[in-house]
Amino acid sequence: MYGKKTEISVGVFMILGMVCLVYLSVNLGSVELFGSNTYTIDATFGSIEGLEPGATVEIAGVPVGKVKQITLEENNALVKMEIKKGTKISDDTIASIRTKGVIGDKFVKLSPGGSEDLLEDTDSLMDTESAISLEELISKYIFDK
Repeated sequence: MYGKKTEISVGVFMILGMVCLVYLSVNLGSVELFGSNTYTIDATFGSIEGLEPGATVEIAGVPVGKVKQITLEENNALVKMEIKKGTKISDDTIASIRTKGVIGDKFVKLSPGGSEDLLEDTDSLMDTESAISLEELISKYIFDK
């Protein structure tokens, strides 16, 4: 009933569909097939107030990585960040939690220092600024009057 042409067409269509699915999975899911092109650094904050894994890490407004993991360590938030290889971060860089816009998403802003010593994989940032809690500021303003 069906010819070989139809069977070949269906086979080619299925193979193209699978290739497209793999392509989308790799690109949209940020899956790395052939080695990592990032390195990991971490920073400890007193409060991260709304920062989520997957949030961007920026230097001068340019995305250079993302937040990989957030854990609690000795009553502080330990934030592990994946940074693109080739991005030079000095050991006196200040990491701060900022908000995009007035009520936007939280992100990590890195402010480079002047040191020539660079961080490598698994190193830690020493200088951090915790997130500013809008609720605390408002309540302080209202109840302190």
